Amino acid sequence: MPQVAQAQQYSFSSVKVVGNERIEPATILTYARIARNQPVSSADLNAAYQRISGSGLFENVSLTPQGRTLLIQVQEYPTISVINFEGNKRIKDEQLATMVKSKSNRVYKPSEVEADAQRIVQAYAQDGRMAARVTPKVIRRADNRVDVAFEVKEGKITSVERVTFTGNRAYSDRRLRQVLETKQAGIFRTFVKNDTFNANRVPVDQQKLLDFYRARGYKNAQVTGVSSQMTRERDAFYMTFNVIEGQKYHFNAVNTVSEIPGLDVAQYDKLTKIGAGQTYSPRAIELAVTRMEQQAIRDGQQFVRVDPRITEDPRTQAVNVTFALVRGPRVFVQRIDIEGNTSTLDRVVRREFRTVEGDAYNPREIKNAADRIRATGYFKNVDVSTKQGSSPDQVVVDVNVEEQPTGSLGFGASYSASDGIGLNASLQENNFLGRGQFLGLSLGTTSDNNSSSLRFVEPRFLGRNVKFSFGAYYTTSSDASNTYYDTKRMSISPAFEFPVSERGRLEVRYKVGQDELKNVNTTDSSQILIDEEKNLGKQVYSGLGYTYTFDTSIDQIDPRYNMKFSVSQDFWGLGGDITGGITSAKIQGERKIMNEEVTLRASLEGGAVHASGGTTILQRYSGSQVRGFESYGIGPRDLGAKNKDALGGNYYWVGKVEAQFPIGLPEEYGITGGVFWDVGSVWGLDNTAGTDPVDDSMHVRSAVGVSIFWNSGIGPLRLNFSRAIKKEDYDNTQNFDLTLSTQF
Repeated sequence: MPQVAQAQQYSFSSVKVVGNERIEPATILTYARIARNQPVSSADLNAAYQRISGSGLFENVSLTPQGRTLLIQVQEYPTISVINFEGNKRIKDEQLATMVKSKSNRVYKPSEVEADAQRIVQAYAQDGRMAARVTPKVIRRADNRVDVAFEVKEGKITSVERVTFTGNRAYSDRRLRQVLETKQAGIFRTFVKNDTFNANRVPVDQQKLLDFYRARGYKNAQVTGVSSQMTRERDAFYMTFNVIEGQKYHFNAVNTVSEIPGLDVAQYDKLTKIGAGQTYSPRAIELAVTRMEQQAIRDGQQFVRVDPRITEDPRTQAVNVTFALVRGPRVFVQRIDIEGNTSTLDRVVRREFRTVEGDAYNPREIKNAADRIRATGYFKNVDVSTKQGSSPDQVVVDVNVEEQPTGSLGFGASYSASDGIGLNASLQENNFLGRGQFLGLSLGTTSDNNSSSLRFVEPRFLGRNVKFSFGAYYTTSSDASNTYYDTKRMSISPAFEFPVSERGRLEVRYKVGQDELKNVNTTDSSQILIDEEKNLGKQVYSGLGYTYTFDTSIDQIDPRYNMKFSVSQDFWGLGGDITGGITSAKIQGERKIMNEEVTLRASLEGGAVHASGGTTILQRYSGSQVRGFESYGIGPRDLGAKNKDALGGNYYWVGKVEAQFPIGLPEEYGITGGVFWDVGSVWGLDNTAGTDPVDDSMHVRSAVGVSIFWNSGIGPLRLNFSRAIKKEDYDNTQNFDLTLSTQF
């Protein structure tokens, strides 16, 4: 405090500054603001003291009047020599050094050091260690220098012990927990990061709950609060989400009006695709608005906006929607600025915009672009905002992204009675060289088979909504289950894929490959010997093909339902040794029932292959699609051969039905159960000219089984226990198989 004499008024002809080493006297006088030969009160001296002390440059300050001279004594804060971190193991020194603002050879500031300690505590809290404590210690050295040491006590991971809900009636706690990013601590809590408490994840979980309910018709659902209570030991949290579900609504009257002269309302009205009685969904409204605004652009109508005007009737739980076509403000996109991408090229982000500089500004399209950028998976955070440009009719779109790792190294294992234990490894990069391209390499081996593959995908070929892919694979087998010969197969296939409708995509491809059948035992089937002779050691095929896919998940409105259909054809004969082709089709559906506790799945698929001069076993179907039977365990068979060799078939069909459901275990274990039923057949040969009798009839096979699904800490695992209930005497069944895959 300033030392004030009894007199209340002063006048100083000079001001003397002592004790300063680095700070210039003029700088200190600037803070003091004491004018020479002017009246100065005690309050003025106190204000001068507060300004000098508040500068943060001095450890001690005193102001002492000495007659006509004011003496200002200061003691500067020392300079930091070294900053050390002690006790930290989970977060390395290099990472902590980037968090703290105190630096070597800078002035030591106690407030800044305390703030640095809190930053380190916050970093540990985000890593799930809420009990972490950081104590800064200052060690005085000569020449007014200090060393700063941050003593860290990391503590244990603070997990989420339990997540509960209040107010939920339509959906159980078990189902709602599946929606959240936050997970309860399970038996693999050491490996699973989502079961650690993270306060930043709470608002994300709240929004996920709201989206979940509203997508299922609960238009006015609310999450009124989240209670997070820490245990006495400070090693776990109990979280409770307070939910108000409200009523479930459905669409009633849906119509379209225009406030723009000259627009044909009829062609826009048919784009709503919302029927009366359909469960209310914000997604359905959003898709309808997008279709209409895109149609307006195709019609050459600029600045057309679709305003969905929603009214609800709580008595009937009905929602009426009027899509109003209105003229929006004449605003243009001046430019799109992209920041935060260090490795990802700007064009990878920019290509997700349907809007370019100079186009009419459409807020909804900018929002959709932000969603598409998030969907790429390249970024941890994506923030898209707008601000006024150089004039009121111009806007600048700011895109700020935070990148995240996009590469993965995967290891997997499988087991089946026929192939034994199999191992595989994969390396993939989803954002190759920051260009938004996919590059993947996989290797696999079992006791009888080896395989390798390479795949490259450019999702926006030449900047257009066209996907280019290139695939190559190489496989070998030797005396595999139910076969007694060696094979070698290889192929390469470039392809282009593009949309043909909202939910439909078409892939066109060229494929060239070589099949080799060799080392056939002379005691084997005469039919296989014929195949080997026909094969002449190697067969080269070359041709064009296509695949059409219809997938409702592309613009899924009701998340309880999903359906996918695909049909594929390949035509051989563009060079090579084979002419003919192969056709296959598959339809599959999924539905969640019993408040989405149970998932039902069903599929039906089939195919046919034809080649000039007849097919060989390498081109035919093996029957591996039917669970409960080994590969080449069903289908045409040479009954007269010593080994009753499987021959494969030119035709197949398979129907599958399965259900997945909880089995009463705590959901944090990630274990659910299932039952399945498969039925199908493989049949048909071009000829049976061998010396042995061959059965190539369409005998129907069937198997039932139970499954255990486990989302374990080392990857998703499925165990199938099956039993064949309809089979032929010569079929080879398989009662158990296991698949496991994981990524690091």
